[in-house]
Amino acid sequence: MPEQAGATNVWTATVLSLFPGMFPGPLGFSLAGKALESAIWRLETVDFRTFARDKHRSVDDSPAGGGAGMVLRADVLAAAIDEVMAGAEVQRPLVYLSPRGAPLHQKRVQALAEGPGVVLICGRFEGVDERLLQTRGIEEISLGDFVLSGGEPAAIALLDAVVRLLPGVTGNPGTLTEESFEAGLLEYPHYTKPGEWDGMPIPPVLLSGNHAQISAWRKARSEEITRLRRPDLWRRYVAENEEHEK
Repeated sequence: MPEQAGATNVWTATVLSLFPGMFPGPLGFSLAGKALESAIWRLETVDFRTFARDKHRSVDDSPAGGGAGMVLRADVLAAAIDEVMAGAEVQRPLVYLSPRGAPLHQKRVQALAEGPGVVLICGRFEGVDERLLQTRGIEEISLGDFVLSGGEPAAIALLDAVVRLLPGVTGNPGTLTEESFEAGLLEYPHYTKPGEWDGMPIPPVLLSGNHAQISAWRKARSEEITRLRRPDLWRRYVAENEEHEK
C-alpha cells in the first residue's frame, strides 16, 4: 500500500482505480511531469481489486432491482478507502468522479491546490453502491454533461488542473492570473508573430506599448467573449460585480 500523505508536506494525490497503469499517463509529461520528477507533488495509485474478498477477486455485482450493467461493491471500495485514509495526520478530501456530481470549476481547483492533496475514486461500469457515498463523506465531481467509460480520464484532467497551480510548477506564476475563469471571465484572444498573417494584422492596440490601453482592451474582449459564449458565466460575473459595488 502507498505511504500516507500525512508523513510529508508534499501535495499528494492517491488514485483508486481498476487500471492503475493508466497513471501517470499524460501527467508524466510537461509541467506536471517535471513537477512530479522534482517531488513538488506525489502520485500514488491503488488497485482496489486487491481488496476483493473472494477467490475470483470480484469488485462488482448486478444492480439490486435488476437492470443493465454492473455496480461496484461498497465493501470492496470501502476497504481500499479506509486503508488509504487510516493513520493519515492530515485528511485529504475524497472525490468520486461522477457525471451526476457538481461541475468542476476553477475555485474548487484552487481550493484543492491549497490543501494537502486529494484521494480520487475512479468508477467503472454503472457506478458505485450508493451506500459507499453516504458513509464515507465522498464529494462527487463532474467534468461535464457527458459520460466516460471510467473515471480515470476525468481524474487525469482534474489533477492536471490542480497541479499546475501548485507553487513552483509554473515558471511565471503571473500567467495563471489572466487565464479563463480566474476572474470569472473567459480569456481574451492572444496574438504573436508574424505581425500580419493570412491578411489579418495583430490588433494595433497590442503593439502600442500603452499598458493601460492594452489592459482595457483585454478586459473588454474577455467580457464580450464571455457574454456571447457563456451567458451563464456572464450572469454570474455581473451579479458578483453588482454585489461587490453595494
